[in-house]
Amino acid sequence: MIAAKTFNLFGLNIPFYGLLMAVAFLLAFFIVRTLFKKKGELNPDITFDLLLIIFPLSIIGARLYYVIFSGRAWSFVEVLSVWDGGLAIYGGIIGGLLGVVIYALIKKINIFKLTDTIAPALILGQAIGRIGCYFSGCCYGLEVTNPDLMWFPLSTNIDGVWHLSTYFYESFWSILGFILLIIVYNKNKQNGLTTGLYLSFYGLGRFLIEGLRGDSLYIGALKVSQVLSLILIFVGIFIVVYSFVLKKKAKSNEQKQIG
Repeated sequence: MIAAKTFNLFGLNIPFYGLLMAVAFLLAFFIVRTLFKKKGELNPDITFDLLLIIFPLSIIGARLYYVIFSGRAWSFVEVLSVWDGGLAIYGGIIGGLLGVVIYALIKKINIFKLTDTIAPALILGQAIGRIGCYFSGCCYGLEVTNPDLMWFPLSTNIDGVWHLSTYFYESFWSILGFILLIIVYNKNKQNGLTTGLYLSFYGLGRFLIEGLRGDSLYIGALKVSQVLSLILIFVGIFIVVYSFVLKKKAKSNEQKQIG
C-alpha cells in the first residue's frame, strides 16, 4: 500500500500533498528572494508581490488544465472543489508564468530577469511537489509485472498492484535540474539562459517520464503533457540560442565603442 494521505494534528486531518505543496511554495519564495539579493539587480521585496500574483494563478491554472483535459464533464461545484484532488503541474506553470508576464509588463521589468531567478526555485518546488504525489497515490507509472522490478522506490505498491514510481523519477530529475540551474544562474549573466535551460531540461525529462505514466491526461490519442513537453524543449532551445546571440551582439558593440 502507498503511504497514508493525511496525518492528524490537534484533531485536524492534514493532507501530506497539501503540506508539501505549501513547503514547496515557501521554499521557492525564500530561494527567489535570496537570489534577488545576490544579483542585486532587482528589489528583493518584489518577491512578495510575485507571490500574491503567482500563487492564486498557478492554482487556478493547475485546476483548469486538469479539468479541461480530464475527458469528463464537471459541474461548477466540482471544478471549485480543489481539495478533492486534480491539479496538474503544467497548468500551474502556465498560470504562474501568466502572473510573471503581467507583473513584468506592469512594472516594466525585463521578463527574463524574473524568470531566470524563478526557474531554479520552481524546479525545486516541483521536486518537492512530486513527493506529494506519492502520498496521494497519483501520477504513478505503468503496471509492473516483473517480480524483479517490484521494489521501492523503483516501483510502488498501490492497492496491491505494483506501478513504476514515476513521481520519484521526476522528483530526482528536477533535483538534478535545480543543481544545474543554480550553477548556470550564478556563473552567467546573459538574460534568458537559465529560463531556456529550465524549459528544455524539464521538458525533456517530463517527455520521457510521461511515456511511463499510467494515468496521463489525453487529447485524442496523444498525451497532453508529452505534446507540451516537446513545445517546451524547442522553445527552451530557442531562448538559449537567442541569449547567446544577444551576448555576442553586446560584446561586439562594446568592442566597437572601445575601438
